[in-house]
Amino acid sequence: MAPAPQIQAVTFDAGGTLLETWPSVGHLYAEAAAQFGIRHADPATLTRRFAAAWEARDGFDYSRQAWARLVAQTFSGLCDGAVGDALFAGLYERFAHREAWRLFPDVLPALEGLRRRGVKMAVISNWDDRLLGLLRELGLADFFSDVCVSFKVGIPKPSSHIFALASQRLGVPAGAILHVGDSPVEDGAGARAAGFQAALLRRQAGPRNGEEIGSLAEVLARVNGASAEKHVN
Repeated sequence: MAPAPQIQAVTFDAGGTLLETWPSVGHLYAEAAAQFGIRHADPATLTRRFAAAWEARDGFDYSRQAWARLVAQTFSGLCDGAVGDALFAGLYERFAHREAWRLFPDVLPALEGLRRRGVKMAVISNWDDRLLGLLRELGLADFFSDVCVSFKVGIPKPSSHIFALASQRLGVPAGAILHVGDSPVEDGAGARAAGFQAALLRRQAGPRNGEEIGSLAEVLARVNGASAEKHVN
């Protein structure tokens, strides 16, 4: 088997890879609901309701309307239409800003290390038009040459087309790009189908296969290893 090409660029998924909601979707939903007098909304229950609605989604296009339907499902039976509309508007705005999110601790060291090595970086994410502003607030935007958002380009992962578009924008061949994400289908299978190299991020403990990594520090190690191997050869 021929060795993989040297990594010239790294692309990242966003949610679950670079950042996560904090302290949880349910806590943020319950805080917002309390402002409208809905005080019996338990954070753990709302988290479960959201997760069930997310798993059952069909044709989700990351539009504001799609998010409104998802939030309505989560709060079904807990509030009426008028309150539901106002509650959604507040939540939609809240999740556009850094206060609803936190970075994983391995993110900044990895991005800074890759930038020092001159590796191009981009984001490929199934998200909406709030993502770029959120990355700016979190201090991440300047690391990336491009942010390829499914809602804005009209193509979601795992379609190979969104990966091909990112490759074109970066000016780097697909085979020389490593994509990092936490979804086996959207990130792993999607990246490989587009000709990218792939690293599936699993931060929780447990056995891993050769494609899986436990930290973004391993991305930098993989880039460094490929570079060292090239010089040896």
